[in-house]
Amino acid sequence: MSNSKAEHPMPCKTIRDFDLRGKRVLVRADLNVPAQNKKITDTTRIDRLRPTIDALRGAGAKIIILSHFGRPDGERTPSLSLSFLVPALEESWGAPVSFAQDCVGPAAQSAAEGLKAGDVLLLENVRFHKGEETNDPDFIKALASLGDVYVNDAFSTAHRAHASTEGLAHALPAAAGLMMTQELEALDRALENPKKPVAALVGGSKISTKLNVLYNILEKTDYLILGGAMATTFLYAQGAAVGASLCEKNMADEASAIMARAQIQGCEIVLPLDSFVVRDIRSGAPFEIVESDAIPEGCMAIDIGPRSVENIVRKMSACKTILWNGPLGVFEIKPFDAGTNAVAGEVANLTAAGKIVSIAGGGDTVAALENAGVAEKFSYISTAGGAFLEWLEGKTLPGVAALMKDGE
Repeated sequence: MSNSKAEHPMPCKTIRDFDLRGKRVLVRADLNVPAQNKKITDTTRIDRLRPTIDALRGAGAKIIILSHFGRPDGERTPSLSLSFLVPALEESWGAPVSFAQDCVGPAAQSAAEGLKAGDVLLLENVRFHKGEETNDPDFIKALASLGDVYVNDAFSTAHRAHASTEGLAHALPAAAGLMMTQELEALDRALENPKKPVAALVGGSKISTKLNVLYNILEKTDYLILGGAMATTFLYAQGAAVGASLCEKNMADEASAIMARAQIQGCEIVLPLDSFVVRDIRSGAPFEIVESDAIPEGCMAIDIGPRSVENIVRKMSACKTILWNGPLGVFEIKPFDAGTNAVAGEVANLTAAGKIVSIAGGGDTVAALENAGVAEKFSYISTAGGAFLEWLEGKTLPGVAALMKDGE
């Protein structure tokens, strides 16, 4: 983990700021991992927790893990129990993990009281109780009674003002875990205190779902590079022929307003110059490369073309910070991942050469970069999804704000 404390001190306490020996530490983790038939398909969120678990065990803490899984809506739902996670946690963390059948009440209390220094206990799904999502004071009090210190290591849930993500931070001495710390430092480097010039690559299908993201980003970046169907809407707003491409024609006025605002702010919006087009979207479909503002009738833009890639690479080469959210084409269907892969590869090269800091996250971004084989080569990849997007919008995240309270 990079240590940026000298440049930008963390705005909240971290686990390094507490003497945790013998203390019961309630750790809010995000174990809402992708799984099919109780088989975990991606352990990234579990694996990324290991540094915090190691640090707490090394400090002699008694570790109590809180998490949600799925949407049980306040009802005890056996299919959404966290018990199936125990073997995966033990394998990833290299430590025995015990399990309590509830997250509050006698079962939880007994399990918590029996812990020794370095022990790890997983409590049952916090969303089995209605008080979790309503941030109920009594539920918060019941959770708080299990621990001495609260640690939030789940940035991905920080946009929720729930009992285990926000309420507990006010009920106990609170700190950020190492993964939360790393995420906050990365986001600070991306938009709050970046090395300039800054380029943001924003892709995806709709501008209607990312209006606040676009407005916030253009205030803080030098280049706003657009791809995917989102870019088609901007081209349409400029009077381009977009054929049968996915396009939010009803958002043309918004796209024009964003372009006008960007001009005032001195942010250059970069749109595709050429595009791969097809008549039907399927693997191996016949395609041609045409000018992005002259897409033939019946054809759909499905990826950015080589001139677009070259132009984007030229803009990025002048930058010190790259922020990426969303694919630049239909990367799930080959060969229409070529544009996203080429640009991602260049970001990886610039990062490896020490020329840029690269931060990516949200939606399909991680999958697109993994498809390109470069996810491990970015400076930081966020798996936070909704929280990452709300941060891009400039929103205050309740889980983060609660850690920044004064006096503790």
